Amino acid sequence: MTSGGSRQANRVKRRRVFYIPGYDPFHPRRYRELYRTESAAQAEISGYEIEVSGRAGQGRPNSWHVRTLIDGQETIADVDVLVWSDIVRESMSNSIPATYWQLVRTAWTYIASGTLRRLMWLRKGPVIAALYPIGMLLLQLLLALFAAWLLATVVNRSVDAVLSLIGLEWFIIADALSTAAGFGLAVWILRWFKRKDGKFFAYYLMHDYAYSARWKGANPAPLEKRIAAFADEIAAAFDEESIDEVLVVGHSSGAHLAISILADLIRQGRIPLKKAALGFLSLGQVVPMVSFLPKAERLRGDLYFLSQREELTWLDVTAPGDGCAFALCDPVAVTGLKPPKKRWPLVISAAFTQSLSPERWKELRWRFFRLHFQYLCAFDRPKDYDYFQITAGPMTLADRFEGRPPSKSRIDVGASKYTSVPE
Repeated sequence: MTSGGSRQANRVKRRRVFYIPGYDPFHPRRYRELYRTESAAQAEISGYEIEVSGRAGQGRPNSWHVRTLIDGQETIADVDVLVWSDIVRESMSNSIPATYWQLVRTAWTYIASGTLRRLMWLRKGPVIAALYPIGMLLLQLLLALFAAWLLATVVNRSVDAVLSLIGLEWFIIADALSTAAGFGLAVWILRWFKRKDGKFFAYYLMHDYAYSARWKGANPAPLEKRIAAFADEIAAAFDEESIDEVLVVGHSSGAHLAISILADLIRQGRIPLKKAALGFLSLGQVVPMVSFLPKAERLRGDLYFLSQREELTWLDVTAPGDGCAFALCDPVAVTGLKPPKKRWPLVISAAFTQSLSPERWKELRWRFFRLHFQYLCAFDRPKDYDYFQITAGPMTLADRFEGRPPSKSRIDVGASKYTSVPE
């Protein structure tokens, strides 16, 4: 048996893929459409065949079927999105005042705990991304207050002038009207910004960071329940006939959910070593945003445990061009954990500046949120990272990256103030 518990150099004929999205309120069909269009583009560039279709008769709207023909080998993959967007939407259903209270609470959590300062030791990009919603929301508030003051001043002077012309000195009327006008304008402006958040992303990102900060890195009960349900789905895949590989993909915030899910499965003895190989692909991870928080003992313990296990192969892919991820940061090492027999993750770069043509890179360079999803998309100058060959091609994750050295630019120096794990 090869490293990571995979079968001996056997080609993959059937694979089950479980994709765990990040903090995303959208319907999973978005990921199916993304996979369909981008896989077709990658296949044309790289010269292989790929076909994406629904899973007929399965009644699974969150999944799709993939058939590839690569190097003469046909491979079948069934991809499932493990959905937690309902939890995300519920956490985002806040009023404008509640969101500003989240801003204060989240900023205090990261600053007072010393977490923000230590995160800045790693990568400035994701820290700037974390500060962006705070700055943008404060700017929106200042603009609303300034506009309100300006309108109130104009209304107050206009009403005063009219009252003076008719010989009245009821200043309280002018004050009341100007205050009402200013308040109404401020509310309208703030509501306008919230309606347009699809362009600004301030509320979305604020809710994202506030979700983990509220419990200081611990998982709330609904999320723990969903993690257990996801573990059951993945475990069931090992009972299917003729499955050669079970591949778990965790993107962005979904990466730290996947870490806990897989750690639970292995602890519970639910990974049969003599059946399918187990692969774990973490993409654009933001693990330190959670693992550096004071009450993230659960996640830190799972990182410590999973990094030593031979039951899986764990590949961590990021890119310095992704300003929303902790690029090339070993999530175990930077959290300050020192497992005695550390094996994982293998940290490599998707190398956007090399795997995308200069023209394509120029087009995407300043589209920060689009770049955070580039791991799931086609590269017009692909190197060894190809999302579609990994998820639907004829090689296991272990075989594909066997002997691959980690990136020379990886960061593996402990930076977290908090390193405690469950006893």
